[in-house]
Amino acid sequence: MVSPPFLLVSLLTALPFVASQTTALPSSFPHTYPGKPNGDFSPAWQKYFLVTQPLPNITFNLPRTYAGNIPVQRAGHPNDTLFFLGFEKSTGSLTVPASKFNKEPWGIWLNGGPGSSSMYGAFFENGPIRIGGDYRASPNPHAWNKLADYFWIDQPVGVGFSTADSTGYVADEDQVGRDFMGFLDNLVKVFPSLRTRPLYLTGESYAGTYIPYILKTYFGMKSPPVNIAKIAIGDGTITTDRVYEFLPSLSVIETFPQLIGYDKDVYKYFKEQSHLCGFDLNLTYPQRGLLPDVKLIGPTQRQVPLALNTLSRKSSFFREVFRRSQSADQSLARLTRRDREEQKNAWKRDLSLRENGTIDPWYGCVLLYEFIDYAFNYTFPWNLSPNSSTFEFNVYDIADALNPLVTPDASVFLNDIRTRTALHAPISKDWAMTFDYVFGNPDGMNFDPSPEPINFFTALATNATARSVGIVLYSGNNDALIPHLGTEVAIQNITFGGIQGFTRKPSTAWVNDAGEFAGIVHQERGWTYVLFYGAGHVVPQTSPNSAFTFLREFVLGNNKQGLVVGSGDYSTVIGGENSTLAGENIPAADEIYYGSVTIQSTYIAPSATRAAWKAFIRTETATGESRPTP
Repeated sequence: MVSPPFLLVSLLTALPFVASQTTALPSSFPHTYPGKPNGDFSPAWQKYFLVTQPLPNITFNLPRTYAGNIPVQRAGHPNDTLFFLGFEKSTGSLTVPASKFNKEPWGIWLNGGPGSSSMYGAFFENGPIRIGGDYRASPNPHAWNKLADYFWIDQPVGVGFSTADSTGYVADEDQVGRDFMGFLDNLVKVFPSLRTRPLYLTGESYAGTYIPYILKTYFGMKSPPVNIAKIAIGDGTITTDRVYEFLPSLSVIETFPQLIGYDKDVYKYFKEQSHLCGFDLNLTYPQRGLLPDVKLIGPTQRQVPLALNTLSRKSSFFREVFRRSQSADQSLARLTRRDREEQKNAWKRDLSLRENGTIDPWYGCVLLYEFIDYAFNYTFPWNLSPNSSTFEFNVYDIADALNPLVTPDASVFLNDIRTRTALHAPISKDWAMTFDYVFGNPDGMNFDPSPEPINFFTALATNATARSVGIVLYSGNNDALIPHLGTEVAIQNITFGGIQGFTRKPSTAWVNDAGEFAGIVHQERGWTYVLFYGAGHVVPQTSPNSAFTFLREFVLGNNKQGLVVGSGDYSTVIGGENSTLAGENIPAADEIYYGSVTIQSTYIAPSATRAAWKAFIRTETATGESRPTP
């Protein structure tokens, strides 16, 4: 799905129809700076791409940096380029001559969208520069280039500082893969050592669609330009949106019962609705038979032309931030605390009437919308806003209830002419976090016509096993947009190493460099799954220490924590299995943070409320105990 800036959702009780409009597709092209070499790409271009001019407001030392636009080699479209920003691990590590003995890793980071710039990752997640809400820059002690030469790449063509002519946008994900390989073929001509060194291709969110298609293209080439050693996808869009977005709704509530105020009756209602919607798939270890896809049943008491496509992988969520319509429920925005409590009790009584074995006609199976709507209206601190039509919900990190949040903004820095010049960026366009026309769609909806990666992931896994390419999937426990359950369903529906899914339930704890509990890790047959405790959708941003440890140990490294060894009745797990981590969910921390722009208060429900909930949920989830907080 989408990548940041933070997605803030205003939920609707009734959804207005917004007609799409078409516009002429933009054209852009790279800028030619002084000193550009003649001829094909070669190491002579290193000097051209080297960042030698100071970046504005950067008062600390940076590693040697390279940046600029490189063509994707698409015939008839010379202005189709990808923009890269690369930082060395150590001085000269990128520019050493090619050698078959050089096994030093290098990495690539991709953000998602579709249409999100990877400069978000570079400046707000895992790059060496962190831009704050006050636009000040500071060094990132957990920058991923501390562990390997690393590149942040704007793609597909036209996104961020990448360029494209008006007829040169990608038609589908297969074109994304071909363009990316064309770009890499040119990149390794500039930095020849990268051709044979092991490449670790990493990304998050909609990169869960990009990366599998890139790997599919890679496996289809007789002589690929690089040597992919492993891919790592965080909170990725691997399955259908129904599976990764709507199916896990009850799991989210079990992880964050704060959303419903620990209310048992409300939980029972959502549990019944989840069952009626077919969202209660049974994961087994090993998995026996393919898990069926789920259908999304929409509301029947109202027309919601955008509701079922807004969060979809087929469209851009950024432009679809809804506002509450002028309905009778708009009066909720003016309720006093006492009136609101009375309305809450009436809503609950209505729920009990609707607990009758039928799907709620007002919400259908769009349970994600429904539990956020409930929180807006009835649950502290999400109901603090004086006007529910403007309240914002952070689906990327549930524990963050600030209103308003500081939206990360790199546009001032990146569009500064000094920055553009230093990074050899184009001047034919302004940098923007999101781009609306990735697939050449004049309506700006970024409709992706390609099948979801789950459709070919078993074939991909077969090739990965044969060619010793590792697969890493990870999730943030605080993510409501693409919760961990969707990733776990994907894993159990994929055959790798000759067996479908994992043979044992992930339940091995791991710790970060600070010695803190960081979540769960599980490894089998060349696959690794990591669940980050306390992290949101944007893991390197919300849990930078844990993300840094994860990259070093489980992506670039060969840490065997959570690895299944042996087979059948004789198998064991390195690091052991923790029965308290073997349920369906890890309950989140008790704290919910709220305030305006910065954290002003922390809310924790009364201890008696939390204790009563723990006793209740233990019974409700008796067939698969909810995991207590470590």
